[in-house]
Amino acid sequence: MLSKRIIPCLDIKDGRTVKGINFVNIRDAGDPVELASTYAQQGADELVFLDISATNEKRKTFASLVKEIARNINIPFTVGGGINSTADVAPLLEAGADKVSVNSAAVRNPALVDELAKAFGSQCIVAAIDARYVNEQWIVHTHGGKQPSDKELFSWAQECENRGAGEILFTSMDHDGTKNGFATSALASLHEQLTIPVIASGGAGTVKHFLDVFSIGKADAALAASIFHFGEIRIPELKKYLAQHTIPVRI
Repeated sequence: MLSKRIIPCLDIKDGRTVKGINFVNIRDAGDPVELASTYAQQGADELVFLDISATNEKRKTFASLVKEIARNINIPFTVGGGINSTADVAPLLEAGADKVSVNSAAVRNPALVDELAKAFGSQCIVAAIDARYVNEQWIVHTHGGKQPSDKELFSWAQECENRGAGEILFTSMDHDGTKNGFATSALASLHEQLTIPVIASGGAGTVKHFLDVFSIGKADAALAASIFHFGEIRIPELKKYLAQHTIPVRI
């Protein structure tokens, strides 16, 4: 069985790492380069860097910051935010990113997923999906969770896979920052439906939540931010706990 991955997420705004609750109430969480280096040393399997204001500010992700982070880590690194075309991706890969994440632009123009997968390979393309449970449906949102779309989580995730995405990063907006646990039921449904890996995001608060997301939610990877940024859970202890509960992890 493949090892389950633990992935700290660096949400970047104005060059700083930030964290909110339910996509609002943003607060500072530290220097992204220092945090990235610390997580690599602690045994994180990958990192995700999301420039959360790039889309709303209609600008590109900061390639210079990507380059600085890449110089300080030795683990795979996914970058997202403001990617609207194949031309936006090459500078990020050249700066040191291993994968790119697309969200709002893909919802607006689904063919972008095909174009990116064809140009750079499916292994390089992560389809990030932010969704909120509304009227018994998981509704996909864009622009940092600010705008509801006409897409529904499961059909959109399947479409992204069909178009060539190599992974799905699903963030439950209802669970984000609450520390009450991941959306395990929705994640289990995604696992049943898809053949590509699913990264769970939103709701991590305890080591038990990680055990649940892997055993009940069947996620391939679990992403978290504030619990790592503010030292509430350390990655070595988390992995030791998971290994003791028969979850395969790299230690």
